[in-house]
Amino acid sequence: MITLTKIWLSSPHIGNSEQSYVQQAFDTNWIAPLGPNVDGFEAAIQKYLDNGVYVAALSSGTAAIHLGLALLGVGKGDEVLCQSFTFSASANPICYLGATPIFVDSERDTWNISPVLLRKAIEDRIAKGKKPKAIIAVHLYGMPYKVTEIREISDHYGIPVLEDSAEALGSTVGEEKCGTLGTIGVLSFNGNKIITTSGGGALVTNSLELKKKAVFLSTQARDDAPHYQHSQIGYNYRLSNVLAGIGRGQMEVLEERVAARRAHFEYYKQQLSEIKEIEFLKEPKGFFSNRWLSCVLTPSKNIRELIRLALQEYEIESRPLWKPMHLQPVFDNCISFVDGTSEDLFNRGLCLPSGSNLKRDDLNRVIEIIQKNFNP
Repeated sequence: MITLTKIWLSSPHIGNSEQSYVQQAFDTNWIAPLGPNVDGFEAAIQKYLDNGVYVAALSSGTAAIHLGLALLGVGKGDEVLCQSFTFSASANPICYLGATPIFVDSERDTWNISPVLLRKAIEDRIAKGKKPKAIIAVHLYGMPYKVTEIREISDHYGIPVLEDSAEALGSTVGEEKCGTLGTIGVLSFNGNKIITTSGGGALVTNSLELKKKAVFLSTQARDDAPHYQHSQIGYNYRLSNVLAGIGRGQMEVLEERVAARRAHFEYYKQQLSEIKEIEFLKEPKGFFSNRWLSCVLTPSKNIRELIRLALQEYEIESRPLWKPMHLQPVFDNCISFVDGTSEDLFNRGLCLPSGSNLKRDDLNRVIEIIQKNFNP
Protein backbone atom coordinates (compact mmCIF):
# COMPACT_ATOMS: atom_id res chain seq x y z
CA MET A 1 0.00 0.00 0.00
CA ILE A 2 1.38 3.39 -1.03
CA THR A 3 1.44 6.02 1.71
CA LEU A 4 0.87 9.49 0.33
CA THR A 5 2.78 12.43 1.75
CA LYS A 6 0.40 14.99 3.22
CA ILE A 7 0.15 18.24 1.29
CA TRP A 8 -0.85 21.04 3.65
CA LEU A 9 -2.74 24.18 2.75
CA SER A 10 -0.07 26.57 4.04
CA SER A 11 2.63 25.15 6.29
CA PRO A 12 5.52 27.06 7.90
CA HIS A 13 8.66 27.45 5.80
CA ILE A 14 11.79 27.95 7.88
CA GLY A 15 15.00 29.27 6.35
CA ASN A 16 18.67 29.03 7.34
CA SER A 17 19.15 31.79 9.91
CA GLU A 18 16.14 31.56 12.22
CA GLN A 19 17.86 29.04 14.48
CA SER A 20 20.91 31.26 14.93
CA TYR A 21 18.79 34.13 16.24
CA VAL A 22 16.94 31.77 18.59
CA GLN A 23 20.25 30.29 19.72
CA GLN A 24 21.46 33.79 20.60
CA ALA A 25 18.51 34.10 22.95
CA PHE A 26 19.49 30.83 24.64
CA ASP A 27 23.20 31.63 24.71
CA THR A 28 22.56 34.97 26.42
CA ASN A 29 19.74 33.56 28.60
CA TRP A 30 17.44 36.21 27.10
CA ILE A 31 14.35 34.04 27.19
CA ALA A 32 12.23 36.69 28.88
CA PRO A 33 9.49 38.44 26.85
CA LEU A 34 11.66 41.37 25.78
CA GLY A 35 15.18 41.53 24.40
CA PRO A 36 17.40 42.17 21.36
CA ASN A 37 15.40 39.93 19.03
CA VAL A 38 12.20 41.88 19.69
CA ASP A 39 13.99 45.15 18.93
CA GLY A 40 15.66 43.64 15.87
CA PHE A 41 12.43 42.15 14.55
CA GLU A 42 10.57 45.44 14.90
CA ALA A 43 13.42 47.26 13.17
CA ALA A 44 13.41 44.77 10.28
CA ILE A 45 9.66 45.19 9.74
CA GLN A 46 9.94 48.97 9.91
CA LYS A 47 12.75 48.95 7.36
CA TYR A 48 10.79 46.71 5.02
CA LEU A 49 7.57 48.72 5.22
CA ASP A 50 9.62 51.88 4.66
CA ASN A 51 6.93 54.51 5.16
CA GLY A 52 8.02 56.24 8.34
CA VAL A 53 6.14 53.69 10.44
CA TYR A 54 6.68 52.34 13.92
CA VAL A 55 6.04 48.71 14.83
CA ALA A 56 5.08 47.00 18.08
CA ALA A 57 5.66 43.23 18.00
CA LEU A 58 2.82 41.42 19.76
CA SER A 59 1.69 37.91 20.62
CA SER A 60 -0.83 37.66 17.76
CA GLY A 61 -2.59 39.55 15.00
CA THR A 62 -5.76 39.34 17.08
CA ALA A 63 -3.99 41.13 19.93
CA ALA A 64 -2.91 43.81 17.47
CA ILE A 65 -6.50 44.35 16.31
CA HIS A 66 -7.66 44.53 19.93
CA LEU A 67 -5.05 47.13 20.87
CA GLY A 68 -5.54 48.98 17.59
CA LEU A 69 -9.25 49.43 18.24
CA ALA A 70 -8.53 50.53 21.82
CA LEU A 71 -6.04 53.11 20.55
CA LEU A 72 -8.73 54.40 18.16
CA GLY A 73 -10.99 55.00 21.14
CA VAL A 74 -13.41 52.13 20.63
CA GLY A 75 -15.27 51.23 23.81
CA LYS A 76 -18.45 49.92 25.30
CA GLY A 77 -21.55 50.79 23.30
CA ASP A 78 -19.68 51.89 20.18
CA GLU A 79 -20.20 50.48 16.70
CA VAL A 80 -17.41 49.34 14.39
CA LEU A 81 -17.87 48.68 10.68
CA CYS A 82 -16.20 45.42 9.75
CA GLN A 83 -15.67 43.57 6.51
CA SER A 84 -17.92 40.51 6.69
CA PHE A 85 -15.86 38.30 4.39
CA THR A 86 -12.93 37.55 6.70
CA PHE A 87 -11.68 35.34 9.52
CA SER A 88 -13.37 35.78 12.90
CA ALA A 89 -10.22 37.34 14.40
CA SER A 90 -11.05 40.52 12.47
CA ALA A 91 -14.35 40.88 14.31
CA ASN A 92 -13.93 39.25 17.73
CA PRO A 93 -11.84 42.08 19.26
CA ILE A 94 -14.72 44.49 18.63
CA CYS A 95 -16.69 42.45 21.13
CA TYR A 96 -13.76 42.27 23.58
CA LEU A 97 -14.15 46.04 23.98
CA GLY A 98 -17.91 45.89 24.50
CA ALA A 99 -18.56 47.40 21.08
CA THR A 100 -20.85 46.05 18.35
CA PRO A 101 -19.76 44.94 14.86
CA ILE A 102 -21.71 46.18 11.84
CA PHE A 103 -20.88 43.93 8.90
CA VAL A 104 -20.31 45.13 5.34
CA ASP A 105 -20.25 42.89 2.29
CA SER A 106 -17.55 42.63 -0.39
CA GLU A 107 -17.16 43.72 -3.99
CA ARG A 108 -16.14 41.41 -6.85
CA ASP A 109 -12.90 43.03 -7.99
CA THR A 110 -10.85 42.23 -4.87
CA TRP A 111 -13.32 40.24 -2.71
CA ASN A 112 -12.83 42.90 -0.04
CA ILE A 113 -15.06 45.50 1.62
CA SER A 114 -17.44 47.22 -0.80
CA PRO A 115 -17.04 51.03 -0.90
CA VAL A 116 -20.66 51.35 -2.04
CA LEU A 117 -22.05 49.33 0.85
CA LEU A 118 -19.62 50.91 3.30
CA ARG A 119 -20.88 54.38 2.45
CA LYS A 120 -24.47 53.14 2.72
CA ALA A 121 -23.76 51.64 6.14
CA ILE A 122 -22.14 54.82 7.45
CA GLU A 123 -24.98 57.03 6.29
CA ASP A 124 -27.55 54.67 7.78
CA ARG A 125 -25.83 54.58 11.18
CA ILE A 126 -25.31 58.36 11.24
CA ALA A 127 -28.98 58.89 10.36
CA LYS A 128 -29.83 56.72 13.35
CA GLY A 129 -27.60 58.78 15.63
CA LYS A 130 -24.85 56.16 15.88
CA LYS A 131 -21.74 57.27 13.99
CA PRO A 132 -19.29 54.32 13.81
CA LYS A 133 -15.98 54.71 15.64
CA ALA A 134 -13.81 52.75 13.17
CA ILE A 135 -13.69 50.75 9.93
CA ILE A 136 -11.95 47.37 9.77
CA ALA A 137 -10.92 46.67 6.17
CA VAL A 138 -9.13 43.43 5.29
CA HIS A 139 -6.69 42.51 2.52
CA LEU A 140 -8.15 39.05 1.98
CA TYR A 141 -5.83 36.26 0.83
CA GLY A 142 -3.17 38.90 0.20
CA MET A 143 -5.24 40.94 -2.28
CA PRO A 144 -5.37 44.61 -1.21
CA TYR A 145 -8.75 46.21 -0.70
CA LYS A 146 -9.71 49.30 -2.74
CA VAL A 147 -7.47 51.63 -0.77
CA THR A 148 -8.19 54.88 -2.62
CA GLU A 149 -11.97 54.52 -2.31
CA ILE A 150 -11.86 53.46 1.34
CA ARG A 151 -9.51 56.33 2.22
CA GLU A 152 -11.86 58.82 0.58
CA ILE A 153 -14.78 57.49 2.61
CA SER A 154 -12.71 57.50 5.80
CA ASP A 155 -11.63 61.10 5.25
CA HIS A 156 -15.10 62.29 4.23
CA TYR A 157 -16.83 60.93 7.32
CA GLY A 158 -13.91 61.26 9.73
CA ILE A 159 -13.84 57.57 10.63
CA PRO A 160 -10.39 55.94 11.01
CA VAL A 161 -9.46 52.72 9.23
CA LEU A 162 -7.90 49.77 11.00
CA GLU A 163 -6.11 47.97 8.18
CA ASP A 164 -6.17 44.21 8.74
CA SER A 165 -3.10 43.17 6.79
CA ALA A 166 -2.76 39.81 8.55
CA GLU A 167 -2.70 37.98 5.21
CA ALA A 168 -0.99 40.65 3.13
CA LEU A 169 2.60 41.29 4.23
CA GLY A 170 4.47 41.73 0.95
CA SER A 171 1.45 43.05 -0.97
CA THR A 172 1.36 46.61 -2.31
CA VAL A 173 -0.87 49.22 -3.90
CA GLY A 174 1.27 51.38 -6.14
CA GLU A 175 4.40 52.13 -4.14
CA GLU A 176 2.72 51.69 -0.75
CA LYS A 177 3.04 48.46 1.19
CA CYS A 178 0.08 46.82 2.86
CA GLY A 179 0.28 47.39 6.58
CA THR A 180 0.92 51.12 6.10
CA LEU A 181 -2.33 52.05 4.33
CA GLY A 182 -4.69 52.69 7.25
CA THR A 183 -4.71 54.77 10.42
CA ILE A 184 -3.39 51.67 12.19
CA GLY A 185 -2.14 48.51 10.48
CA VAL A 186 -2.11 44.94 11.72
CA LEU A 187 0.16 42.04 10.73
CA SER A 188 0.03 38.35 11.63
CA PHE A 189 2.86 35.85 11.94
CA ASN A 190 0.71 32.81 12.66
CA GLY A 191 2.08 29.46 11.51
CA ASN A 192 0.21 29.54 8.20
CA LYS A 193 1.09 33.10 7.16
CA ILE A 194 3.54 34.33 4.52
CA ILE A 195 6.23 34.38 7.24
CA THR A 196 5.82 33.09 10.77
CA THR A 197 7.06 33.40 14.34
CA SER A 198 5.03 30.29 15.26
CA GLY A 199 2.49 32.64 16.81
CA GLY A 200 2.75 36.41 16.73
CA GLY A 201 1.63 39.67 15.22
CA ALA A 202 2.39 43.36 15.03
CA LEU A 203 0.71 46.73 15.26
CA VAL A 204 1.87 49.32 12.72
CA THR A 205 1.42 53.07 13.10
CA ASN A 206 3.00 56.29 11.81
CA SER A 207 2.84 57.75 15.33
CA LEU A 208 5.64 57.08 17.82
CA GLU A 209 3.26 58.00 20.63
CA LEU A 210 0.74 55.39 19.51
CA LYS A 211 3.48 52.75 19.37
CA LYS A 212 4.54 53.63 22.90
CA LYS A 213 0.94 53.44 24.04
CA ALA A 214 0.55 50.03 22.36
CA VAL A 215 3.69 48.73 24.08
CA PHE A 216 2.46 50.12 27.41
CA LEU A 217 -0.93 48.41 27.10
CA SER A 218 0.65 45.17 25.87
CA THR A 219 2.86 44.91 28.97
CA GLN A 220 0.04 45.07 31.54
CA ALA A 221 -0.08 48.90 31.52
CA ARG A 222 2.49 49.14 34.28
CA ASP A 223 3.05 52.70 35.47
CA ASP A 224 6.53 54.18 35.78
CA ALA A 225 7.18 53.31 39.41
CA PRO A 226 9.65 51.12 41.36
CA HIS A 227 6.75 48.90 42.45
CA TYR A 228 3.93 47.38 40.40
CA GLN A 229 1.40 50.14 39.96
CA HIS A 230 -1.42 50.26 37.42
CA SER A 231 -3.74 53.16 36.58
CA GLN A 232 -5.56 51.38 33.74
CA ILE A 233 -6.29 47.89 32.47
CA GLY A 234 -3.50 46.32 30.44
CA TYR A 235 -2.82 43.07 28.57
CA ASN A 236 -0.10 40.45 28.29
CA TYR A 237 0.34 40.86 24.54
CA ARG A 238 4.07 41.39 23.92
CA LEU A 239 5.95 38.98 21.62
CA SER A 240 8.64 36.87 23.28
CA ASN A 241 12.33 37.34 22.53
CA VAL A 242 12.63 33.70 21.42
CA LEU A 243 9.80 33.88 18.88
CA ALA A 244 11.03 37.25 17.65
CA GLY A 245 14.29 35.49 16.77
CA ILE A 246 12.36 33.28 14.35
CA GLY A 247 10.80 36.42 12.92
CA ARG A 248 14.18 38.05 12.28
CA GLY A 249 15.25 35.07 10.19
CA GLN A 250 11.92 34.98 8.37
CA MET A 251 12.16 38.65 7.39
CA GLU A 252 15.39 37.83 5.55
CA VAL A 253 13.48 35.53 3.17
CA LEU A 254 10.15 37.38 2.92
CA GLU A 255 10.57 38.40 -0.71
CA GLU A 256 11.52 34.84 -1.66
CA ARG A 257 8.39 33.54 0.06
CA VAL A 258 6.20 36.05 -1.79
CA ALA A 259 7.80 35.13 -5.13
CA ALA A 260 7.21 31.42 -4.48
CA ARG A 261 3.53 31.86 -3.64
CA ARG A 262 2.95 34.08 -6.64
CA ALA A 263 4.64 31.46 -8.83
CA HIS A 264 2.32 28.77 -7.41
CA PHE A 265 -0.71 30.90 -8.26
CA GLU A 266 0.46 31.44 -11.83
CA TYR A 267 1.19 27.73 -12.27
CA TYR A 268 -2.28 26.74 -11.05
CA LYS A 269 -3.82 29.35 -13.33
CA GLN A 270 -1.85 28.14 -16.35
CA GLN A 271 -2.40 24.43 -15.80
CA LEU A 272 -6.12 24.76 -15.08
CA SER A 273 -6.81 27.26 -17.87
CA GLU A 274 -8.58 24.65 -19.99
CA ILE A 275 -11.32 24.32 -17.37
CA LYS A 276 -13.17 27.50 -18.34
CA GLU A 277 -15.63 27.21 -15.45
CA ILE A 278 -12.84 27.70 -12.88
CA GLU A 279 -12.14 31.37 -12.10
CA PHE A 280 -9.08 33.02 -10.56
CA LEU A 281 -9.05 36.46 -8.90
CA LYS A 282 -7.20 38.98 -11.07
CA GLU A 283 -5.03 41.80 -9.75
CA PRO A 284 -6.54 45.23 -10.44
CA LYS A 285 -4.20 47.70 -12.12
CA GLY A 286 -1.57 48.95 -9.66
CA PHE A 287 -2.25 46.15 -7.19
CA PHE A 288 0.36 43.54 -6.21
CA SER A 289 -0.83 40.57 -4.16
CA ASN A 290 1.47 38.27 -2.23
CA ARG A 291 -1.01 35.51 -3.22
CA TRP A 292 -0.90 34.16 0.32
CA LEU A 293 -3.41 31.53 -0.74
CA SER A 294 -4.25 30.50 -4.29
CA CYS A 295 -8.04 30.49 -4.51
CA VAL A 296 -10.43 29.38 -7.22
CA LEU A 297 -14.12 29.88 -7.83
CA THR A 298 -16.11 26.88 -9.08
CA PRO A 299 -19.58 26.96 -10.67
CA SER A 300 -21.39 25.74 -7.54
CA LYS A 301 -21.09 24.59 -3.94
CA ASN A 302 -21.59 20.98 -5.04
CA ILE A 303 -18.63 21.13 -7.41
CA ARG A 304 -16.52 22.89 -4.78
CA GLU A 305 -17.22 20.04 -2.38
CA LEU A 306 -16.57 17.43 -5.06
CA ILE A 307 -13.09 18.86 -5.58
CA ARG A 308 -12.38 19.37 -1.88
CA LEU A 309 -13.34 15.82 -0.95
CA ALA A 310 -11.41 14.37 -3.87
CA LEU A 311 -8.29 16.22 -2.71
CA GLN A 312 -8.89 15.13 0.87
CA GLU A 313 -9.05 11.48 -0.22
CA TYR A 314 -5.50 11.83 -1.51
CA GLU A 315 -4.14 13.54 1.63
CA ILE A 316 -4.32 17.05 0.19
CA GLU A 317 -5.65 19.83 2.39
CA SER A 318 -7.88 22.46 0.82
CA ARG A 319 -10.49 24.69 2.39
CA PRO A 320 -13.60 26.67 1.45
CA LEU A 321 -13.20 30.44 1.41
CA TRP A 322 -14.01 32.23 4.67
CA LYS A 323 -17.61 31.92 5.79
CA PRO A 324 -18.84 35.55 6.08
CA MET A 325 -19.23 36.91 9.58
CA HIS A 326 -22.84 37.94 8.99
CA LEU A 327 -23.65 34.25 8.45
CA GLN A 328 -21.92 33.06 11.63
CA PRO A 329 -24.19 31.95 14.50
CA VAL A 330 -22.25 34.02 17.04
CA PHE A 331 -23.05 37.22 15.11
CA ASP A 332 -26.61 36.26 14.22
CA ASN A 333 -28.13 39.37 15.81
CA CYS A 334 -25.71 41.90 14.28
CA ILE A 335 -26.71 44.46 11.66
CA SER A 336 -25.26 43.84 8.21
CA PHE A 337 -25.22 45.61 4.84
CA VAL A 338 -24.94 42.86 2.25
CA ASP A 339 -25.83 42.09 -1.35
CA GLY A 340 -24.98 38.37 -1.52
CA THR A 341 -21.44 38.75 -2.85
CA SER A 342 -19.50 37.15 0.00
CA GLU A 343 -22.07 34.40 0.47
CA ASP A 344 -21.68 33.45 -3.19
CA LEU A 345 -17.88 33.52 -2.91
CA PHE A 346 -18.04 31.29 0.16
CA ASN A 347 -20.32 28.80 -1.55
CA ARG A 348 -18.22 28.50 -4.71
CA GLY A 349 -14.68 29.23 -3.57
CA LEU A 350 -11.85 26.91 -2.59
CA CYS A 351 -8.35 27.61 -1.25
CA LEU A 352 -5.69 25.36 -2.78
CA PRO A 353 -2.36 24.33 -1.21
CA SER A 354 -0.14 27.41 -1.42
CA GLY A 355 2.82 27.07 0.95
CA SER A 356 6.07 28.49 -0.33
CA ASN A 357 7.79 25.17 0.46
CA LEU A 358 5.62 23.17 -1.97
CA LYS A 359 7.41 21.47 -4.85
CA ARG A 360 6.28 21.31 -8.46
CA ASP A 361 5.37 17.65 -7.95
CA ASP A 362 3.04 18.67 -5.11
CA LEU A 363 1.30 21.21 -7.29
CA ASN A 364 0.97 18.65 -10.08
CA ARG A 365 -0.71 16.22 -7.68
CA VAL A 366 -3.29 18.88 -6.83
CA ILE A 367 -3.84 19.85 -10.46
CA GLU A 368 -4.19 16.25 -11.66
CA ILE A 369 -6.91 15.49 -9.10
CA ILE A 370 -8.84 18.65 -9.95
CA GLN A 371 -8.66 17.84 -13.65
CA LYS A 372 -9.85 14.27 -13.08
CA ASN A 373 -12.69 15.14 -10.72
CA PHE A 374 -14.02 18.37 -12.13
CA ASN A 375 -17.58 17.81 -13.24
CA PRO A 376 -19.34 20.98 -14.43
